[in-house]
Formats: sequence, C-alpha cells, structure tokens
Amino acid sequence: MLPLAVLVVVSTVAATLGALGGLGGATILVPVLVLAGVDPIEAAPLGLLTVAAGSLSAADTQLDEGVVHHRLGVTLETAASAGAILGAIWSESLSASTLSRVLAVSAIVAAVAGGRRKGMRNLPRGEFVAEPAGEWPGTLGGVYASPRGPVPYQARRLPLGLGAMSGAGLISGLAGVGGGFIKTPAMSEIMHVPVKVAAATTTFTLGITASAGLIVYAAQGRIEAAPSAAVIVGGLAGGLMGARIQQVMAPQRVRRVLSVLLILIGVVLLVRG
Repeated sequence: MLPLAVLVVVSTVAATLGALGGLGGATILVPVLVLAGVDPIEAAPLGLLTVAAGSLSAADTQLDEGVVHHRLGVTLETAASAGAILGAIWSESLSASTLSRVLAVSAIVAAVAGGRRKGMRNLPRGEFVAEPAGEWPGTLGGVYASPRGPVPYQARRLPLGLGAMSGAGLISGLAGVGGGFIKTPAMSEIMHVPVKVAAATTTFTLGITASAGLIVYAAQGRIEAAPSAAVIVGGLAGGLMGARIQQVMAPQRVRRVLSVLLILIGVVLLVRG
C-alpha cells in the first residue's frame, strides 16, 4: 500500500477532477493505484470511499447553485445501487488480472464518452428569466442558470437511462470506480439532460452507489482503517474544490483533459493485465 500522505494527495486530485467532470474521482484513483502496484481487490474499496466523500463535500455547493435534480437522481439511483451490490458480491470471485482489465475498459470507455461530448443541446430561453434555478417539483425537468440565460430541460427516455444506470452500478461494484463515467454521459446523451445538471446530479448520487458497494466490501472484510481514512480526507477536500471550480469552468473542457489521461491509464492497464 502507498504511504498515507501520498494517498491523501492522490485522492484529493482524483476527487477534484472527478467532481469537475461528474465522472467520480474513483475513475481516476483506482487505475492510478493499480498502476502504482496496489492490488485491485484493495484499490476498489478505496475508490468507493473517495467517491462517497467527494459526493458529500461537493453537495452543498452544487445544491446552492440549483444544478442537482433530486428526483431524477433518486429514480436512476435505484437501478445503479442494485447493480453495485451485485457487482461487489461478484468482485471477490474475480482475479486481479480480470479486475485490471475491467478497470482498463472502464477508463477507455470514460475517455471516449468524455471526448465525444457535444455542445449545448438545451438552449437558453428568455421567457424563463424569472424562474428560479432548480428542479420542477414532481417532474424530471427543471431549469438551470447559464451565463447566456436560463436553460429549461426535461429528461427523456427513462427506461434506457435506467438500463445504463444498472450497468454503471455493476461496474462500480466490480471495480470500485463509482460508475460516474457511465451515469453522466447517459443522462446527457441518452436522456438529454444538460451536461452541467447531469454532472452535478451524478456527483450528488455517486455517494449512494458507493455506499451500496461499501456495505458488501465491509462484510467481506476488505476495508482497512488507515488507508481508508487517508482517501476519505482527500475525497472531502477534492470534492469541495472540484465543485467550486465547476461553477466557473465548463465540464466539456475538463472532460477533454480527462479523456487523454484516462486513455493513457487504460492502455497501460491493458498491457500490464
């Protein structure tokens, strides 16, 4: 295992980048830990702990900004949590090399999803200028404030979105990567939710997905106190910083940088696996 100080630094950076792009810090942290020689079986719980901590610390900033859609997040989280529990149970029976390959594919999928992100599908509309930013109660729609004006939106194709979330949860439980790299693109590309809302809602709900997997990991005796505490500290700090930076930086721009990094990580993991 890496020194605790290194774990704090690495998890802080990972959580910051994860909150920025709505991918979840574990998508970066777990592959990096595996590349550093940490067994994937040990890295997976640390990844989910970072995700849970980052989600918790980012929530306050994102809720104040009105970009988190609670109803949509909870609806999709039902499918994601079920997948996470199944994946966590299954993960103990997989070999380290298999988990490494799962991580590699996860990283590359995240890179492709981020690299293909398009511009704004939902355009500002002046007639909503008096509408407060936030979700519309009882619906899967809402409005958020962009620099160009208020942007109304309505989630579509819910069944397809639920299917994608089940897959995100399964990958989360298997490899401890949080599943944000599937959740955010699914909400944006499949359900036509604005990318900023998708990223914030994903970050907000990742903690729930992570908790479902962590319950199984705890029962399996795979959570160690010292390294867990280190990544929780890093996750809390990184989630807060990432949420604040996200307010002034477009997630699309951040994802392009993350895409390059994730492709490199994925290729190295495939070669080592």
